[in-house]
Amino acid sequence: MTALPDPWPLTDEQRAIVALCREFARDEIRPRGREVDEADTEIPLDLWRKAGQIGITDFMLPAELGGGGFTDVFTQCLVQEELCFGDPGIGNLLCSNGFFADPVLELGTEEQRKRWLTPLTGPDSPLTALATTEPGAGSDAASITTTARRVEGGYRISGQKAWISNAGAARQYVVFAKTDPAERSRGVTAFLLGRDAAGLRFGEPMKKMGQRAIVCREMFFDDVFVPESDRLGAEGQGFHGLMRTFDISRTVLGAAAVGAARAAYTYARDYARTRVQFGKPIIEHQAVAFRLADMASRIEAARLLVLRTARALDAGADVTGLAAITKLTASETAMFCTWAAVQTLGGWGYSREYPVEQWMRDAKLEEIEEGTSDIMRLVISRNLP
Repeated sequence: MTALPDPWPLTDEQRAIVALCREFARDEIRPRGREVDEADTEIPLDLWRKAGQIGITDFMLPAELGGGGFTDVFTQCLVQEELCFGDPGIGNLLCSNGFFADPVLELGTEEQRKRWLTPLTGPDSPLTALATTEPGAGSDAASITTTARRVEGGYRISGQKAWISNAGAARQYVVFAKTDPAERSRGVTAFLLGRDAAGLRFGEPMKKMGQRAIVCREMFFDDVFVPESDRLGAEGQGFHGLMRTFDISRTVLGAAAVGAARAAYTYARDYARTRVQFGKPIIEHQAVAFRLADMASRIEAARLLVLRTARALDAGADVTGLAAITKLTASETAMFCTWAAVQTLGGWGYSREYPVEQWMRDAKLEEIEEGTSDIMRLVISRNLP
């Protein structure tokens, strides 16, 4: 079959970084997936450093700050899909500094961008984290209760965060807190914070179903002082910055979900070509062939939706509804395809001897993080085209 042309032509630079990430996913990420999963609460820092040495951990940061210069969401989606094709958890880990950078780029001053983003470039980039979720506030970010009380020279932050990716290991944090507890979204403000701030503590690593390359912890703020110079944007502007970050992150996570779905599909397809039952390869049995057809169809539709949303974001369009559609479609595609891969492999799919059971556990997170599927449907209903 003749290869189809790209729906959107790629530059030579984009083709090069996609090829680099595809090779890294094949040679470095995929062989380590099971080991990292079974390690449970250990971040694969050796893979992080290897990725940093070839420019993967900072490719999304501005060139003027020392990054790779691929600040467009479209390229970020291309990269995320390839890395998560290798392993969803490791792929999301390697791109995690982009989630920290988005609100800094959206709300930060030039001085803040230089001070907080330049250290993330180069081969020795530290981990970073975005601290939004709380024990009682997940998808409803406007209901956070962590407070930032104004004092002389800055603010005192008090409260608790939960399920914070990279917490404890990360050196730098964007923290969202209420400067006006009486308000909902209009009371949310963003702050930059270092790991060694006095009064900041971390909980034990949280035990997770999947994507164990990313270790999550709780964060506890006991009157943590933040100078006014480390406030991102104006008071009350944090929710705006967070919503813009969500539009980007939901789209990029859609690409991650496509990568996971594609991994499951190709594994199941190749298995079905060699597994013989009732005298012929199971891919020749209608039930299996039709299941693979459903997988391929959903992946192609989800990928096109991801790339369309990314293009719209890069053009400056308001994509809140479209980004929610993208994340909902792609995450449920990943869940369906990983389930279908387990089903295709039968008993072997249920075994840890094969990676599809792990990918099924990994895919579930895509239906939960950055807004659950139920919340995505609510966002879509409020932003109908």
